[in-house]
Amino acid sequence: MKRVLIAIVAIAAVMGFAAYLWLQVEKAPASQVFLNAKVITMDAKRPRAEAVAVQGERIVAVGSRAEISPYIRDTTVVHDLQGKTLMPGFIDAHGHFPASGLSVFGLDLNSPPIGRVTSIEQLLDMLRARAASTSEGDWVFGYGYDDTLLAEKRHPTRRELDEVSSAHPIAIWHTSGHMLVANSKALALAGIDETTPNPEGGVIVRDKETGALTGLLEEEARIPVLEMSMDLSVMQFLQMIKQASADYVAKGVTVAQSGGLDSQMLQGLWLAQKLNLTPLRLELWPFYDSLGQELLKGEKQAADFESSKLHLGPVKITADGSIQGFTGYLSAPYHTPFHGDETYRGYPTIPRKELTRIVKRFHKAGFQLAIHGNGDASIDDIIHAFSEAQKAHYRADPRLIVVHAQMARDDQLARMKALGMTPTFFSAHTYYWGDRHRDIFMGPERAANMSPARSAVKQGLRFSTHLDTPVVPMDPLLAAWSVVNRQTSGGKVVGPHQRVGVEQALRAITIDAAWQIFRDHEIGSITPGKLADLVVLDKDPLSHGKTLRDIKVEQTLIGGVTVYTRQ
Repeated sequence: MKRVLIAIVAIAAVMGFAAYLWLQVEKAPASQVFLNAKVITMDAKRPRAEAVAVQGERIVAVGSRAEISPYIRDTTVVHDLQGKTLMPGFIDAHGHFPASGLSVFGLDLNSPPIGRVTSIEQLLDMLRARAASTSEGDWVFGYGYDDTLLAEKRHPTRRELDEVSSAHPIAIWHTSGHMLVANSKALALAGIDETTPNPEGGVIVRDKETGALTGLLEEEARIPVLEMSMDLSVMQFLQMIKQASADYVAKGVTVAQSGGLDSQMLQGLWLAQKLNLTPLRLELWPFYDSLGQELLKGEKQAADFESSKLHLGPVKITADGSIQGFTGYLSAPYHTPFHGDETYRGYPTIPRKELTRIVKRFHKAGFQLAIHGNGDASIDDIIHAFSEAQKAHYRADPRLIVVHAQMARDDQLARMKALGMTPTFFSAHTYYWGDRHRDIFMGPERAANMSPARSAVKQGLRFSTHLDTPVVPMDPLLAAWSVVNRQTSGGKVVGPHQRVGVEQALRAITIDAAWQIFRDHEIGSITPGKLADLVVLDKDPLSHGKTLRDIKVEQTLIGGVTVYTRQ
């Protein structure tokens, strides 16, 4: 990102005011109405309607056609939806914008149902082809590989990547995002060798017999290689934003989240939005140990960056890793012993005592927090840390977000409710990893209760759902479908007792997602006075629960401006 920031600042300095004249922001029509629609408002005061009036960027009226007729003038833009469904725009409750644009410079190594890689040999052949077209010494970067979906059921190794090329540093990022494999050249550039100790909260994996580096780097150990392999050029960064924005708006997303960023990424996204390079509203979460520290110390002020299109949200902390990577922190051992160790439960990335210290410090200063916790032992640590913070510095409505909350137990959900916490579930895990969580990682009983949406409803606990993009593709309707159906990619149902209804699932990608980040006064429902962030669907989702993921987005509007129309 250093090259990105320097280049963007240089461009901004040269272009100056001319850039703002050249890249004019498109204005919403002064008046537009949507008629003959099935309007799902997500507003409890008026949940259904048939017409909506918008003036500029705001909704001004919701109701029947007769109630909207007074807002129609000669210059009003009239949208006859002919029975199609109008909803609030979808909110990305947790993801990593603009990383869905990784294909701009990286090699997609995903396996079905996302990609096509099924073996290590196929993966290596793809890397060889990429290396052959890459200048010597430049990075070869791949992403999305999944060891459990490869025929060999293992990670590629450093030596196999060395055979691809010794002239290029090579790094391939695991689908979980929590580990990667590097070749010898990449490890050397990062200063990692057999004598390098494991960092706190990470593992440099070594061969058990020889002690040699396998190339696999878990959690905090992966950071040096990841940062070097993703030091993008300015054009790559801008192309990523363009590609990611196109992906998101085509799926009805109006608010994109970058769920953990430093000050350089903040500067880059802020400038990109100022230059009108993305139409999306951006929800940006500072990493606690970089940008979060600058905000805490007053070295940076959120107000200097925020606007109606950019919001600095909760401070992000990562308390454990990925269950499908065996780095999630569980209270009982993994279903399949990890490397034969029947006691292995994963590990925290931050020890409980240190996590408590960090949480208390930010909570005292008034920051909202979002803490990544997949395994139930990690969630225990998060609840303990926040309980201590609330005892020391009570706030009536803190809304600490537990990110993923994959294995949250009923007792933990009750504690969250009591403490003012709220989970955002990665519910599409039931589709993408459900079969393997059942058979490999969690076992049948725990897998049946992963992403426990129904249990949360019973507790009266508001929640959202997310996709953690680029871990899986951005597709909010698939996320909603997953909560409603809990069907795996293998066609099985995992935990039918944790299903929720369609309307509840839609709340989790609209109004409840807005509520979690204290933005429900502006977005998340079709309510007079709110921003006109809207999506038109070809079918009524309330009548198509079993096929939610097949519903098509016809049109996406942000602040009354049409940013996507289906061709």
